[in-house]
Amino acid sequence: MVATTQAVSPRRSARNNAKDPGHVGFDWRQPFVYVVALSAILVSVIPVLYVWISGFRTSADLNADPAGWPNPWSIANYVTVLSSTRFWGSLFSSTFVALLTTLGVVVIGIAAAFVLARYEFRGRQWLYTFFTAGLLFPVTVAALPLTILLRDIGLHGTFAGLIIPQIAFALPTTIIILVPFLRAIPKELEEAAALDGTSRIGFFWRIVMPLSVPGLVTVGVLAFIGSWNSYLLPLLLLTTGGIPQELWTLPLGVQQFSTQYSQDTGAVLAYTSLAMLPALIFFLGAERRIVGGLTGAVKG
Repeated sequence: MVATTQAVSPRRSARNNAKDPGHVGFDWRQPFVYVVALSAILVSVIPVLYVWISGFRTSADLNADPAGWPNPWSIANYVTVLSSTRFWGSLFSSTFVALLTTLGVVVIGIAAAFVLARYEFRGRQWLYTFFTAGLLFPVTVAALPLTILLRDIGLHGTFAGLIIPQIAFALPTTIIILVPFLRAIPKELEEAAALDGTSRIGFFWRIVMPLSVPGLVTVGVLAFIGSWNSYLLPLLLLTTGGIPQELWTLPLGVQQFSTQYSQDTGAVLAYTSLAMLPALIFFLGAERRIVGGLTGAVKG
């Protein structure tokens, strides 16, 4: 038997790829889509790159040519920021608040979503709708009553008074993502676990939690970044309390630093670059998990 090979023309290969729904490639017949996508990428990336690169320029160089290239490259601005105790204090505060907020969102969110997704009880749909309606109310609407409430209960000007509201405002998004994710877990798994003598709590810890890791990572990253970038709540709750300025979160630290070094534009840009770097690294490290978690929620 003689094996024969048949050359496949590029045109035929393109037709075969078009018939294969699982094939991922560029479709040059839709240039408008790629133009829009490329424009969105440039709009998002160019300002960030400008801030980072401008941090290596002196203020005199920036004033002379704002759109120029560093000549020469200087790390003096970054040294100034890294040698500031206020930067490290703000970094600690932002990390502390973001981690506790993320922990609270994940723990409370998975518990509430598990009940809404796996239990049948009266008013379940209304409760789910209630969480969904939470997406319609921005922080600015609740700023004044929240400030008064926290002052009355003695939490105004404390980290606890900041962390608890951030958890509350992040829960609607968490519930919306996790409920469809948990509903997609087959009931047969729960029935099989019950036959093996596993309680509902055991089913939750041994089966639901491992299967929900992509969704938990997704809501955790979103909560972390939301807390890290939060500006209004820290402004209302920390600046008038007993927390010293050295321990204000990074968004407030950027404002404070820019006020103190208003004439040193390069140092302000360097501070801004370093302030956004941890959240960006955290997001990029969990990017695939985020996509997987959102895909699972949509399929559910």
